[in-house]
Amino acid sequence: MAKKLLMGNEAFAWAALEAGVRVVAGYPGTPSSELIETVAKQHAAGVAHGVHVEWSANEKAALELVAGAAYCGARVLFTCKQVGLNVASDALMSLNYVGVRGGTVLFVADDPGPISSQTEQDTRRFASFAKVPVLDPSTPEEGAAMMRAAFELSERYGTPVIVRPTTRICHASTFFDVPAETHALDVPEGGFEKDPRWVIFPRRSYEAHGEINQRMRDIARDFSEDLSFVQFNPVTEGGNTSEQPRFGVVAGGVSAAYAREALSLLDRLAREMGETLPAYRFMQVGTPYPFPTDAAARFAEGLSEIIVFEELDYVLEDELLKLAGTRHLSVEVRGKLTGDASDRGENSTEDIIMRLAHFFDKEDCFFVSLVKKFTYKSALTRYPDALPVRPPVLCAGCPHRGSFYAVKRALGKRDAVLCGDIGCYTLGNAKPLDAVDTCLCMGAGITMAQGFAVVEPHKKHVAFVGDSTFFASGLTGIVNAVYNGHDITVTVLDNATTAMTGSQPHPGTGVTLMGHKRKPVSIEGVLRAIGVECITFADPLNLAEAEAAAREAIDFEGPSAIIFRSPCIQLKKPDPAVHINTDACTGCKKCITEIGCPAIGFDFDATGARSKDRGQALVNETLCDGCGLCVQVCPFDAIAPAEGGTR
Repeated sequence: MAKKLLMGNEAFAWAALEAGVRVVAGYPGTPSSELIETVAKQHAAGVAHGVHVEWSANEKAALELVAGAAYCGARVLFTCKQVGLNVASDALMSLNYVGVRGGTVLFVADDPGPISSQTEQDTRRFASFAKVPVLDPSTPEEGAAMMRAAFELSERYGTPVIVRPTTRICHASTFFDVPAETHALDVPEGGFEKDPRWVIFPRRSYEAHGEINQRMRDIARDFSEDLSFVQFNPVTEGGNTSEQPRFGVVAGGVSAAYAREALSLLDRLAREMGETLPAYRFMQVGTPYPFPTDAAARFAEGLSEIIVFEELDYVLEDELLKLAGTRHLSVEVRGKLTGDASDRGENSTEDIIMRLAHFFDKEDCFFVSLVKKFTYKSALTRYPDALPVRPPVLCAGCPHRGSFYAVKRALGKRDAVLCGDIGCYTLGNAKPLDAVDTCLCMGAGITMAQGFAVVEPHKKHVAFVGDSTFFASGLTGIVNAVYNGHDITVTVLDNATTAMTGSQPHPGTGVTLMGHKRKPVSIEGVLRAIGVECITFADPLNLAEAEAAAREAIDFEGPSAIIFRSPCIQLKKPDPAVHINTDACTGCKKCITEIGCPAIGFDFDATGARSKDRGQALVNETLCDGCGLCVQVCPFDAIAPAEGGTR
C-alpha cells in the first residue's frame, strides 16, 4: 500500500476497485465526474485489471448497461449527479423489482447550494420513492468504507444500493492507503442464467413488491443491529456527564462533521468560562433509508428535545417525527420544519454552532452570548457588508459567444423565443447577449421550442443544445419535431467536448475511456437520418459566415438545424491577444455592449484623437484568447489581431 492524497471521488473509485468492481458506467455531472475518470486513469496505467469503464450516452444507458452486467453476476458501479438519476429513473424503478445478482452500487452525488446544478434535489427522497437502500457519508474516509459495504449489502439482498455523497465530500481531500494494483472479481461460473425472474410482468411485479417491503424491514434491522452497518450510525454523549441527557443532536452526511466540530468548539468555549454544556447525546445517521428505527429509538430514550441537522430535505426529521408518533415518545423534534435549522443550501460549522447555542439556552442566553463574543474575535467573523457578487460568464474566447451573437443578428427585430439547455451555454442568458429565454433540463430546450411554436406560430423559435447534450437527450426532441413538422431551428453548439463538467469525451468525439478511438458519430449524419432537411454549418468565430448560416436555417419553414463548430478554449492553444488602436477607438463601447467578453474592459480616463474624453476600450491580455470576435464587431476597425494570430 502507498499513502496518497486523494479527492473524495478518487477515494470512492479506489474503494470500488478494491471491492472488485468489473463494470463502471455513468454520465458526467459535477460533483460526481472524477470517480469514473479515476477508474479510467488506473485502467490506462495498467493498475486496475479486468475492469470496463465508460462514459455512456446518458444516465439511462449507463444504468441499463450495468444492470445487464449485474445479471451475469459481475460487480458494477453506476455514477451520476442528483438530476442524472431522473434520467435513469425508469430503469431504476423496475430494476429494484427485478433484482440483481452481482453487487450493484449507484453512486449519486447531491449538490446542496446548488453549486453547479439546476435543483437541490435530495437523493435520499428518491431512494425512498424507489425503495432502494441509501448510505450517506460524512467524510471521504467513511464514504470509501460505505462503498465497500454497499457491494456486500447489494449482494446480500439482491438489490441496487445508493451511495449518496454531497459536493463537499466528493471534493474534499485526505490521505488514503492505495494498493499497487486491483483486480475485478471473477464472474460466477456460467455467467447469465436464464430465469423468468429477469422478465418483468405485472404478476411478478406484485410478488416482488411484497419482497421489497420485507427486504426494507430486514435492511432496517441490519442498519440497527449488524456491526457492518451500525458503525455508520454512531452514538456518543457529551456535556455534563453527571446529568442524564435530555438534549439530543442528530445529523447526517457532511452536516454530522459540522455538528461534531460545532459541539467541540462550543464545549471548549464553555469550559474556558468555567461552565459545561448540558448533557447531550449525539447520533450520526449514515444509513438514512431504510431508517434504522430501533437504533434511533434507543438513542431517543429519555430525551426531551432533539435537533436535526441535514442538507437539502428534512428526511431524518421526518423519520424521527414518525418514530416519536409510532413509539409514543415524549420528545420534541426540531429542525427544518420548525425553523431551527437551515431550510436550504449548505450547512456550516458557523451556522450550526449558533443554532446549537440557541438549542441549549433556555433562559439566560449564556451560550448565545458566548458564541457571539467568540465570532466577533475570531476568523468566523463575517464582513459587515455583503461582498459584491461576481456573476458567472462565458470564458473569454468561448465560441458559444459568437454563436449566440450570430443568431441574434440573424433574427434582427423579429420576435423570437430562444430556448436554452444545460451546459456552459446556459450563460448565454446574461446581458448583453440575452440569448437564452428558458432552461429547464437536459434536452428540454428542443422540445419546449415546439410547444412555443404551436401556441405562438407567428414567432421564430430557436433551441440551443451542446454537442454532448445532443447525444445525451436531444435526439428524441428532434425526432418529435420532424415527425410533427414543428417550425423550429435547433442550434448545435459543437465545441468537441462535454465542457461544463470537465471536458469529458462523448459519442461525437469517438474517444472512449477504454483507450479505443472509435469513428465519431456524426451530428450531421444523425440529423439527416432523422429527416432534418435544412442543415447549415459555420465557424461561430467567423461572424459573417455564422450570421449567414443562422439566417438560412431560421428562414426555413419547418425543422432546421445550424451546426456551429469551434473547439472549446480548453482544448486549444490560445492565439496572441488582440490590441486596441488608441488612435482609432471612439469610446463607443460597442465591443463591450454587444458581446460582453470578460477580456475587454473600459478605461474612463483614457483619451484619444477620436474618443476625446469619453474613455477607451482596453484588452486584458492575460484573459484574451485571440478569438477575433471583437475585431469583427468593432465598427471603426479599432481592434486588430496581433501578428501571428490565426483570425
